[in-house]
Amino acid sequence: MTTVIMRTTARTVVTLILLVAASLFLQGHKQPGGGFIGGVLATTAFALVYVAYDLYFLEERVLGRELASRDSAFGDRTVGAYLRLFTVGIALAAVAGLAPLAFGLPYLSQTYVILEGLPVYHELEVASALAFDLGVFCVVVGAILTVLSVVGAE
Repeated sequence: MTTVIMRTTARTVVTLILLVAASLFLQGHKQPGGGFIGGVLATTAFALVYVAYDLYFLEERVLGRELASRDSAFGDRTVGAYLRLFTVGIALAAVAGLAPLAFGLPYLSQTYVILEGLPVYHELEVASALAFDLGVFCVVVGAILTVLSVVGAE
């Protein structure tokens, strides 16, 4: 059982961790960072929720699923969702890497598009490497959360 201080701190810190993870994910095509470190950091936020509350909190409160018993929580639903996220990530990373081949370019070649006239940023550069980073992010989050769920349920 955790304390009220731990739970209150977790609510605040999880938000900050997810913001930093999003920032690292988005800067990955220009600077060090990207899908891997963003995924690891996002998974750290979920691990903190697991420690502050428990594994069933995600299933019952966050995802809003009714559980017949606490023993069936991680049978197919949660672990299956994490494995699907992992699979989608692998597929997205593979497609992002193979797409340039259709245009006669080498594997994992990238390009970018500049979006102009945006309200806050005015101009934003979006690289095709973002799709690959998103795939890596999904693979990392899916894999680590699967491990945390299975080990934590034991």
